[in-house]
Amino acid sequence: MKVVLFCGGRGTRIRDYSDSIPKPMIPLGHQPILRHVMQWYSDYGHDEFVLCLGYKANVIKDFFLNTRPQTFSDCIVTHGGQDVKLLGDAVKDWSITLLDTGIWRNIGERLWAAQDHVKNEKMFLANYSDGLTNVDLDDMIAKFEASGKIGCFLAVRAPLTYHLADIAEDGRVREFRTTETSEIWINGGYFVFRPEIFDYMRDGEELVIEPFRRLIDDNMLMAYKHEGFWRSMDTLRDWQSLEDMVEKGDMPWNRKITAEKIRRSMVMAAS
Repeated sequence: MKVVLFCGGRGTRIRDYSDSIPKPMIPLGHQPILRHVMQWYSDYGHDEFVLCLGYKANVIKDFFLNTRPQTFSDCIVTHGGQDVKLLGDAVKDWSITLLDTGIWRNIGERLWAAQDHVKNEKMFLANYSDGLTNVDLDDMIAKFEASGKIGCFLAVRAPLTYHLADIAEDGRVREFRTTETSEIWINGGYFVFRPEIFDYMRDGEELVIEPFRRLIDDNMLMAYKHEGFWRSMDTLRDWQSLEDMVEKGDMPWNRKITAEKIRRSMVMAAS
């Protein structure tokens, strides 16, 4: 299944990086968040990517044109770097389409620009490229396919630290509660679509405003609620939180690392 990734963001709220590189290229550990997202899809077997580029598109193009497989793999180097042998599992051969969709286009316009690359697909995936999750993608796709609907988005709890006040019209406070106990759900930026989504789009429209409104009116939009891990990288504080997780080896979105942690805990419990 093809994966459309929106890579045109500037990341203006992450000042340390946004002036020099596009938001999807901000590093987490030794690789950009974009590659973390792509690896997550690849772990589920989806290796065809369509990247909708915008701000500093040349930086992303240069990354994929000049990065060699051994950059992210264990390897043995001999003859002064002339011979490189990769260790472990073979590196997957990703297909990456790089589309310059313009600097100031919104998400809806970027998806429209990628229409020709997904119009013949039964379904396709899409992502904001700035968030990570451990949602079961196979289950999300299966439930969407069975629904017969045209669009699906990942619904997650709002990551707010505020206390929510339930206030009566006369000013009386009925209740204080945390976001964890509320029914506030937000768009997590992970989508599954059928090509019919383009019938609901109009020139210049933002994806989740007018087109989603039309889907809702026709009962063609579903939400996949996820109570597990999800974290977006909107601010410098978000980036630091994710960077700390990477440094500690606590990466719920990495299926390989998660599986290894489970295996080790089972071995320790049995010993």
